[in-house]
Amino acid sequence: MKKLILYSLFFVFSYSYAQELNLPVWTQYLADNDFVISPTYAGIGDNLKIRANGLTQWVGIKGAPDNQSLYADFRISNRSGIGLSMYNDKNGNTRQKGIKFSFAHHIILDYKSKQYLSFGLSYNINSFRIEIENFQPTEEIPIVDPSITDDRAISNNNFDVGLLYRYNRFYLSFNANNFLNKDIDDFSGFEPSKLLNYQLYTGYVITNKNNKKVEYEPSIFYQMFNSDKRSSTDINFKYRKYNRYGDYYWIGGSYRFLNDQLLKPLNVGPMAGIMKNKLYFAYSYQLTINDLSGFNSGTHVITIGLDFLQGISDCPCTKGTSWRKYKNNGVNR
Repeated sequence: MKKLILYSLFFVFSYSYAQELNLPVWTQYLADNDFVISPTYAGIGDNLKIRANGLTQWVGIKGAPDNQSLYADFRISNRSGIGLSMYNDKNGNTRQKGIKFSFAHHIILDYKSKQYLSFGLSYNINSFRIEIENFQPTEEIPIVDPSITDDRAISNNNFDVGLLYRYNRFYLSFNANNFLNKDIDDFSGFEPSKLLNYQLYTGYVITNKNNKKVEYEPSIFYQMFNSDKRSSTDINFKYRKYNRYGDYYWIGGSYRFLNDQLLKPLNVGPMAGIMKNKLYFAYSYQLTINDLSGFNSGTHVITIGLDFLQGISDCPCTKGTSWRKYKNNGVNR
């Protein structure tokens, strides 16, 4: 029994650490929040944009993951931007907190065809803790391993780097997260040291020929972990409509699958959002299509935001691709 308990605890620790610095990306980036994915988006569009996300995963399962995050980016010159992101994540008896400081620089490749290239860099500080004070004897495990003592906590530093290419209304970004190997901690022998993962995000904004204020945006998000080559793909679609003042609403959907199970759905779900007088609200729902679906009511994501201190940049490389951003910056289409 004691060996069974010990192996179980080691499995929990190993699985928990495998998630460290690799928190799953859900659909919060679709809530007009590309900065979630890459630091290269810092300073593009509105002068100061703030987005706060609340995520509750697998509602109905006790101890399921719960996450809160805040993203803000700000243009500091005609061609540069800075950003800040923070998160707090709870998963059973594990806790993660982190903060990122980002910088991006944008350049013009070709003025006439509206081709731009952006470079981004983030410095990350992350902390991870296992709440061993919550380990209590149960009917199934009547004895808690006495060797599990002291505080199980560790902090790490890392970097993300990214590139973003834009050609008129087409965009393609590549990001490498957790570029440095992680220091191995003394209290777990199964802790991974290589946390590098790659993200590719691409899409195109299509304007309705009969109504310039209506847009369609198909996009794809791909993520792969370098250590074991696990990867997944999101296929997304958004419909967006503006009014004459630049306010808008959008609706869309996302379809996620693991790439070793091509096109077999892992998560599917609708989403919607609205911007009114620079105040933003969005909701996303994802249903997990696997054995867990019978025990939970899905994953819910709420995003609230604020855009303000808008300023006009002399460089078109900081303009966004939507009708609203073109309109606000005085660019004729």
